[in-house]
Amino acid sequence: MQFWKMNGAGNDFIILNNLQEHLQPEELPRLARTLCERRLSIGADGLMVVDAPTAGGDFKMRFFNSDGSVGEMCGNGARCICRYGYENGLSGETQTVETTAGIVTGRRIDRRRYRVRLNDPTVLELDHPVEVDGVRYPCSYVELGDPGLPHAVIPYQDLRRADEDELRRLGRAIRSHPSFPKGANVNFYELTGEDTVFERTFERGVEDFTYACGTGTGSVAAVLTMQGKVSGQNVQADMTGGRLSVDVERSGSHVTGLYLTGPTNLVCKGEITDEELLAAE
Repeated sequence: MQFWKMNGAGNDFIILNNLQEHLQPEELPRLARTLCERRLSIGADGLMVVDAPTAGGDFKMRFFNSDGSVGEMCGNGARCICRYGYENGLSGETQTVETTAGIVTGRRIDRRRYRVRLNDPTVLELDHPVEVDGVRYPCSYVELGDPGLPHAVIPYQDLRRADEDELRRLGRAIRSHPSFPKGANVNFYELTGEDTVFERTFERGVEDFTYACGTGTGSVAAVLTMQGKVSGQNVQADMTGGRLSVDVERSGSHVTGLYLTGPTNLVCKGEITDEELLAAE
C-alpha cells in the first residue's frame, strides 16, 4: 500500500487512497490500530482513508482514531486531506469533502496553508458544569456536525505550567464523564491576550493529549465568542504543535459558520511494508 504521512500543527495522520487500494471497510479499524502504533509501526494520531464520493463531494474522508474507533470528523486532518486532494488531482483550489459528520469545504491559501469550514455546531451548551472527585468544574459542551463530534470546553488557570499527570487524570475523567453519553474530547484553555488562547486537548480515541485539535480549537473559539470573551475574528489558538486561527460567524445565539485556518506538513510518502499486518491475517 502507498501512503502519505502528514501533520497539521503536530496533529499527525496516515493517509491511504482507497480509490487505488480497494480496501474493505471492515479492514480499516485494524489497519488504523496497527499503523498508528508509535514505535511498532508508522505511528500517528489517526488514519484517514480517501474514498469515492457518494453525496456530491469531490471525495470522501473516512477517519479512524489510533485505537481503531471511527471519528466523525477531524479539523487538522481535513486541512491535510484537502491538500492531498488538491495535489492528487481529486479537487481544485477549493475542496468539497464528505465526512461522517457532513460536508466540509476547504480552500487552498498557499502551498502549505489551508482553510476549512468546520461542521456547524448542532449542540452548543455554554453552561454544562461537570463534577470530578467532589470538585465542580465550569464547562461548556459543543457538538459539531450530525452525528455530532463531542467537545467539552473548560477554562484552566496557568495551563502552560499545569502538572502533566494531574491534567491527564482530569482529562481522562471528564472524557468519560456520565454527562457525556458519547464521551467527549476535552479542551482545556486559558485566555492569554486579546483574541488569543492557549489550549490543550485530551482526545477521545487517542486517549491522551495531542499536539493540536482542529475541531477542539473551533469549539473553544465558538464558546468564547458566544460568551463575549473573544471577538470571533481571527482568534489565535496556540497549542503544543503550533498556532491555528479560527473565524466564527454568528446570528444572535447561533453559530452560523466556523472556519479553521492553519498549516499542513507533508512529512513523507512511501510504501507500507509492515509485516504485522500479514501476521494478523
